[in-house]
Amino acid sequence: MNSWPDPGSALPLLWRTAERPSRGSGLTIGAIVEAAVLIADADGIGAVTMRSVAERLGVGTMSLYTHVPGKRELYALMLDRVFADAAEKPEGDWRERCAAIARQDRDRYLRHPWLLELPAARPAFGPNVTAKYDRDLAALDGTGLTAAEMNAAVMSLTSFVYGAARFQSQARSDERDGRGERRFWQDHEPFMHLVLDPERFPTAHRVAEEARNEGDADHDSSFEFGLERLLVGIGDLIGRRA
Repeated sequence: MNSWPDPGSALPLLWRTAERPSRGSGLTIGAIVEAAVLIADADGIGAVTMRSVAERLGVGTMSLYTHVPGKRELYALMLDRVFADAAEKPEGDWRERCAAIARQDRDRYLRHPWLLELPAARPAFGPNVTAKYDRDLAALDGTGLTAAEMNAAVMSLTSFVYGAARFQSQARSDERDGRGERRFWQDHEPFMHLVLDPERFPTAHRVAEEARNEGDADHDSSFEFGLERLLVGIGDLIGRRA
C-alpha cells in the first residue's frame, strides 16, 4: 500500500461514529481488526486480506464489507489498534520520558514488524494515534521549547526510532532466511581486498579494522547510542531556552 485512505473514509471507522449493527452475527469492527492483527503478526501484512480475515472469523467475506469498506481502511484500523498501549504517560523528567517512549515505540515495531511496511507519513488520527501524539508532546511540555520545537523534537525521535527498528527488523528477517551477518561477509570475502583496499578507501579500511578490534556493536547498543545523542541535542536546545 502506497498511501493511506482518505481521512473522510477512515475517520468515521476509527472513531466508531459509523459502526453498523451486526444483524445477529456478532461481527464488529473491533473483532475484524483483532483478527487482522493476529494474521499480520503471524504471517505478515501481505497475508491480511478480507478473505483471510473472514475465514479466521468464520464468516462470509462479503459480511466484512458491511463494517469495513476495504483493505486500506482495515490497515488504518490495525495501525490505530496496536497503538492502544501508547496512552499511558511515562514517569520521570523530560529526558526519561522521551527515552521510555522511544524504547516502547521500537519494541512495538519489533513485535509488529508489519507496521514498517505501512506508509510512514500522515496516517488518519484515530483515538490511539492521537493519544500517542499527545503523550509524545506531553513528554516535552514545560521544558521551555516552543510548540514548533516540541513538534520537531518529537518528529526527530520518531524518525530515528522508525529507522532503527526497520534496520533491526530486516536483520531479523535475514537471519531467519539464512541471509544474516555471517552469510553477508562470507559472500564478500573473495572481494574484501577490493572492498577494503587501504589505498582506495583509506577511511573505510581504518575504521573497519579498528571496529573489528573493538567488537561490533549490537542493535541494542547502537539504538541507545543514537537515542542518547538525540537527547543530548534536545537537551542543549532546552538549556538555551532556559
